[in-house]
Amino acid sequence: MLSDQVKDCLNAGKTKVKAHVVIVDKKALSLNILNASVPNHIEEFLGQNVELRLVSATVGDHKNGNRGVIGAAAHLEPQRLSIIPKIVPFQKIYGATFIIDKRQGIPGAIIVKNQNLTEFYLKSITLENFPGKGRIHFDCNSWVYNANKYDYDRIFFANDTFMAENTPGPLREYRAEELQNLRGDNVNRELKEWDRVYGYAYYNDLGSPDINPSLARPVLGGNPHLPYPRRGKTSRPPTKSDPKTESRLCLADLSIYVPRDEMFGQLKIAELLGHAMKTVGKVLLPTLQAFLDLTPNEFDSLNEILGLYEGGLPLPDIPFVRKFIQAMPFELLIMTFIAQFNSNPANSGVLKLPVPNIIQKDKSAWRTDEEFARETLAGVNPIMIQRLKEFPPKSSLDLSLYGNQNSTFKEQDIHDNLDGYSVYEALQLKKLFIIDHHDAIMPYLRRINSTDNKIYASRTLFFLKKDGTLKPLAIELSLPHPGGDNHGAVSTVYKPASVGVESSIWLLAKAYALVNDSGIHQLISHWLRTHAVIEPFVIATNRQLSAMHPINKLLAPHFRDTMHINAQGRHALLSAGGLLEYTVFPTKYALEMSAEIYKSWNFVEQGLPADLLKRGMAEVDGDKLRLIIPDYPYAVDGLAIWSAIEAWVREYTAIYYPDDSAIKKDTELQSWWKELREVGHGDHKHQSWWPTMTNVDNLIKSCTTIIWIASAMHAAVNFGQYPYAGYLPNRPTMSRRFMPQPGSVEYEELKKNPEKVLLKTITSQVQTIIGISLIEVLSNHTSDELYLGQRASAEWANDNRVIEAFNRFGSKLKEIETRISELNRDPDLKNRSGPAQIPYTLLSPYSGPGITVKGIPNSISI
Repeated sequence: MLSDQVKDCLNAGKTKVKAHVVIVDKKALSLNILNASVPNHIEEFLGQNVELRLVSATVGDHKNGNRGVIGAAAHLEPQRLSIIPKIVPFQKIYGATFIIDKRQGIPGAIIVKNQNLTEFYLKSITLENFPGKGRIHFDCNSWVYNANKYDYDRIFFANDTFMAENTPGPLREYRAEELQNLRGDNVNRELKEWDRVYGYAYYNDLGSPDINPSLARPVLGGNPHLPYPRRGKTSRPPTKSDPKTESRLCLADLSIYVPRDEMFGQLKIAELLGHAMKTVGKVLLPTLQAFLDLTPNEFDSLNEILGLYEGGLPLPDIPFVRKFIQAMPFELLIMTFIAQFNSNPANSGVLKLPVPNIIQKDKSAWRTDEEFARETLAGVNPIMIQRLKEFPPKSSLDLSLYGNQNSTFKEQDIHDNLDGYSVYEALQLKKLFIIDHHDAIMPYLRRINSTDNKIYASRTLFFLKKDGTLKPLAIELSLPHPGGDNHGAVSTVYKPASVGVESSIWLLAKAYALVNDSGIHQLISHWLRTHAVIEPFVIATNRQLSAMHPINKLLAPHFRDTMHINAQGRHALLSAGGLLEYTVFPTKYALEMSAEIYKSWNFVEQGLPADLLKRGMAEVDGDKLRLIIPDYPYAVDGLAIWSAIEAWVREYTAIYYPDDSAIKKDTELQSWWKELREVGHGDHKHQSWWPTMTNVDNLIKSCTTIIWIASAMHAAVNFGQYPYAGYLPNRPTMSRRFMPQPGSVEYEELKKNPEKVLLKTITSQVQTIIGISLIEVLSNHTSDELYLGQRASAEWANDNRVIEAFNRFGSKLKEIETRISELNRDPDLKNRSGPAQIPYTLLSPYSGPGITVKGIPNSISI
């Protein structure tokens, strides 16, 4: 039955338009789902509680600056259209009836006002059969709080795409105001969960000097000595001890501010990340410390480490362990740590972890030189190896500060392993390669070694054999000169050996080199070069590019959840005394060391082709790129993915930017790029390498690079962590003793029990358990993952040209997936599997949930 008001409107020549509104139940998105009260039942949305008003895109209100005419209010009502399915669990479909006056024209936006006490997540609104237009869809994907939380209207635009200059006149002011609200430059208070403010801040939230002076950390960013990408602003008050340091929340409090729409969007990822960080940081660490205080803090043998995966680590039935088990709130995390207690109190519980891929097929393959070398091309950190261009390698450290840091490698150290070539010939034939961590670590080495860590700065040489594989030639381990930094380094060169104590020395030398690589991987390859450098792009895109802007629509899926995972990472992992400092060798100097590396960061070198050229791993051959090592799995698969991304971006941008003049005239695009350079990566704002945003080609290259970093590059360095490093002897993260010297007690022990010496040297028992428990969580794909070539909404664009181009992108990715499987079956490509028999699939585009060693998510979400 129609109300009298509706009847009067219809009698006055107005039209009734039906809509359906999709709202996601709050409990599907809450970080505290089991503890949160969820008052937003269906009844709460009925009647006048949620108001919807259409905004015209074609008719302006001359009394209001020609802004689009705002229509009469509609309200949510029970949805009776049975043909509309529930797409996923927790989604609820509501109806709304708009009474349309044809003089309002065609709507291009909708204002939503929430009068409920609680917020809700608005997924979409769809108008059916709008007169003169047909179907109009609004992709909203946003939390809407009570209207009293805002001093402006919440507005959502239809899924049309416009540059600012082409925006329909009646919508232009709304578009500009929405961006102004998101910038929130006038909000000078601590930000709350309902705020929608995207602002920039330095990394001044890592230390806790009020708790203990030892927990003070330097501010990163805004300083030529410690430059850094900017993070999202939270505006918490400063600490009492240091006004430059922002106060931190307690570890158990996960409510660190990011705009609510940037928080994890689905139940699974919320459970996994929110509770994993809280449980590991607050409960697992003290639990295991309490237990291990009762026993030696060492593994006695490699078999004992294998017991973590095969039989499990017995845990006594003590209150600390009980507390840990009880803190496991979700089945997924319980399965992650698999800590089970028998009902019989006489029996111990067991902490058991899944078997890492590195030891699934062969428990000793990790020890081989072949696997050690192969992982530089197809492991979890395949972006550090470079072609050696001069021998011996030279240092770029300041001679006046650090003295002579050039390598002490000599030709006689490697000559016998060059298959008959001289060193000069091997260099000319491009057969020599290096992993060089010397200069990155040496400036911090004296300070790091004043802690419980005892590490070296390393250089590792490799030779390319005829079969396309690498073999290690020598490892140089260096320490600062005891007379002072300016006296240079004290270095020792170690060579491969297969028998006697020399083979044990060589295994230790590889372990020291891997400790370097593990730390550089986590701090630089993973955190800095993907997580940290992308965050300014997320912020600038939301501040300067409207939701209607084509580049916003292109890039937004590649930013999903990134600000939230970064915020939680700073909160629980990267902060003073956090898990990264506890489990990786630079300890308290970890983030400071990454700031040193950021000094040489160059945006245009982050794209894969440019990176390969810089490292000498490829060269230009005509109009193509030729790999120096043809069987370089990361590069082979990566170039295929890069090419697919670039082709998609080129097709997409051509639809909106037919020529360079369109780039120059796009005011939002110019503001976006200017802010990225001058604020987001402001410590590099004067660098000449920044592309000028004046032509289509630069836009294509820049967007391709952004998508590459956020998707494929991150996948390559993240999702292999547990498969390769879940067995710590393969990738130790710390070393606690120096190399045993002939004549010492340690050297004699090495002769008798080399396995025990190795375990006393590398990551300790408690650090091992904490570290692998953490990376087991980080290496998982969640069930709601969106992969490259996928979108959350089928209606993200309404231009058939865009949809067709995107479908071609998806088809190309499926072809690449098939091709990777074929390459992995080729017995001539020895680097694709190796002694450990782990096929290289980290850049295979798609995956199911779990630790699968494959799959390229759209964004850095874990």
